[in-house]
Amino acid sequence: MTHKIQIKKRTRSQESSNSIERLYIAMRHLFSRGYYKPMGVSGETLRNSLLLLRPEIYGSIGGDQVELKGLVYVLDRLPEGIEECTFINLTADEGYRDSSFKVIIPKKRRRNCYRIDPHQMSIEVTRGRSEIYDILTHLTFLYIESHTIRQRVWLHKDNKMLHEWQLLEEIVLHNKKLTSQEREVLLVHLSSILGRSYIEVKEAHENFAEEENPDRFAQVVYWLGKLAIEEMLDEGQKRTIKFSLDLRDSIGHHIYGDIWATTIKKVLFENNLLERPIHIISANMHSVMNTLYARFALPKQAKSKDSLHLYHLLSDDSNEDLRKLVKEHAANNGLIYVKDTSGTNINVQIIDTEKIDLKDWEFDETQKHKPVLVVMDYAFGEQAYETMDELLKPYHKNDGSRVLMPIQSVSIMGKAGILDGDKGDIMIPTAHIFEGTADNYPFKNQLRRRDFADSDIPVIKGAMISVLGTSLQNKDILQFFHDSTWRVIGLEMEGAHYQKAIQSASRIRGNISKGVKVRYAYYASDNPLKTGSTLASGGLGTTGVKPTYTITQKILEQIFTQK
Repeated sequence: MTHKIQIKKRTRSQESSNSIERLYIAMRHLFSRGYYKPMGVSGETLRNSLLLLRPEIYGSIGGDQVELKGLVYVLDRLPEGIEECTFINLTADEGYRDSSFKVIIPKKRRRNCYRIDPHQMSIEVTRGRSEIYDILTHLTFLYIESHTIRQRVWLHKDNKMLHEWQLLEEIVLHNKKLTSQEREVLLVHLSSILGRSYIEVKEAHENFAEEENPDRFAQVVYWLGKLAIEEMLDEGQKRTIKFSLDLRDSIGHHIYGDIWATTIKKVLFENNLLERPIHIISANMHSVMNTLYARFALPKQAKSKDSLHLYHLLSDDSNEDLRKLVKEHAANNGLIYVKDTSGTNINVQIIDTEKIDLKDWEFDETQKHKPVLVVMDYAFGEQAYETMDELLKPYHKNDGSRVLMPIQSVSIMGKAGILDGDKGDIMIPTAHIFEGTADNYPFKNQLRRRDFADSDIPVIKGAMISVLGTSLQNKDILQFFHDSTWRVIGLEMEGAHYQKAIQSASRIRGNISKGVKVRYAYYASDNPLKTGSTLASGGLGTTGVKPTYTITQKILEQIFTQK
């Protein structure tokens, strides 16, 4: 009797996981090679894998219509003008800042970029492999959508362009100033070119509009389509991405992290703070400072209002004068600002709490010395390991001796995607699982759900996954991690990297105490399992103020009471 072998079909989550693996293998190969053409044979694996994966953040990538929300999300994270460039160079910090080239910083990514000439853009990569992956996946999306535009405007049968495209070209190339009525006509033409409704195109147009360039969206659409058409008509015109030799040599060697950490330790040493208990906090550059100083710096605003109202005031873009007063007060009362010059793009605040009035805080008076806070801005993906690993190493003085870092605790606060909740909810991780590997990091989190019982913010506790890139996640993979025995509650990009550095420094290398305390808490920036709630749907706005300051308050309470 023969038995038929049953071949089990792969699930959508398994196919998606395989696509992510292929993407990363392909990106590493192309990086080692030194260059590739995204829409040529060399970029085929990236394109096909991204189209199969269809990440939530990129919406309807590669469809018959141009994906507008994904386009807005991607171009907010790439340098302005990149849609016009045929050649993209990814470089290390190679001295462009000392040239006459104007630095271009993307709206929502801290990276220095330089327009070398009308056809060439250079992007400095100083934050490790995660930044390279981020840029390459965004560019792949951009180029796929550019060919969607090309397919919609190129009339193959007649071998000519769509009438609306010819009108768009005239407006863009002649930099025509439009009246309100002419702009409405333009939006109708763009609607036809993009395959989107008038209202969708109008919203995208408003998202891209700048005071000096109100019709930037039309320019973006034109140049994306134009370069795609040139690629179709002439093989030699294909867009090319190159990786400089310096970049390929520097990746993985902690060059920027070493310079960054040494600078911080030197400032601590010069201010006689290396003999005091040090608490590292990875957070933004405002919440810790405002929590400790705002009420004293702004007595009038704080007098009749609760703290949350004050923080909302400070978060309002129009209140730069109030933020300046807080910074000035902090600088005169124990805060040392260490602006990054290493290239990591991670600024630091060193706060000597001995110079702060802590009468309103419950403080453990048995502490021999008041703590020193080292507040570091957010790292990016794998960069979290590089920076934390270097920061926890001993400080080497000029005489050759070394000083162990007296680290008492490391607290990580940030934004993350939530899988069972809504924007603004709080997540308390019990472990970090590193996507695509067997690595997992269980730990004792000093922050617990009951610590937030006095707030009305929903709090969820459980394992979190550190993803290789938020731009590559789709519902199938996330649903699997949520529904399976992993029981993952959320996703972020740095937790596993931070914990790997902390555990190796405390449990293996002996650079810091084995008793170092760790605190992790995240507030939800999006829910990728909910339609309309992904990162591409927009930011948190003021929704993030309350969870940000609630987590900050709890971290500081535990530091001051030695919990």
